Amino acid sequence: MSRLRSGCALAITLVVMGCAAPGPDTRPVAGEATTPFDLNGRVLVTYDGRAFSSGVRWSHAAQRDEIWLLSPVGQTLAYILSEAEGATLTAADQKEYRAASVEELTRSALGWELPLGRLRYWVLGETVSGSRADAVEVDSSRRLIALTQDGWRISIVHYPPTEHDGLPRRLDLASGAYQIRLVIDGWRREAAP
Repeated sequence: MSRLRSGCALAITLVVMGCAAPGPDTRPVAGEATTPFDLNGRVLVTYDGRAFSSGVRWSHAAQRDEIWLLSPVGQTLAYILSEAEGATLTAADQKEYRAASVEELTRSALGWELPLGRLRYWVLGETVSGSRADAVEVDSSRRLIALTQDGWRISIVHYPPTEHDGLPRRLDLASGAYQIRLVIDGWRREAAP
């Protein structure tokens, strides 16, 4: 169970790094978090004196998120599926865990909450719409680089404008004793319909 929790924690941490909608304090964005994207990279999660890391692949669509947490050789450690009907985590041993949301799933399976619903915005360099953002900082190009929202402190490092359209390259999230770092090695983003 400890191994499953570690694997799930890492997988969920990777997922959390990509959800944000435009807010009044950030640059305008065409489309919201429903804009489809795929990213791959690496994730590191620390909490309760523990540290977990893995590769991550995240595929986001309007009503569906799929996240794969991967070993260094590309083996799936955990697969997370989030849809309107709920969230499922499938471990490497094919055991399945279900909950109404990824946040609830991670709370029950891992003991901490992965803010996937918010990460969808933050990973795009946006604030979550309808939620107050404090300590908002932008760079000279008006890209969001830091904020505090819904109990999380988020720092964002962007690619240069000539790489991946200047989208985020790294996100550091902190809430209480939890710290999540998402490093994004590759992006594919589609235009909103």
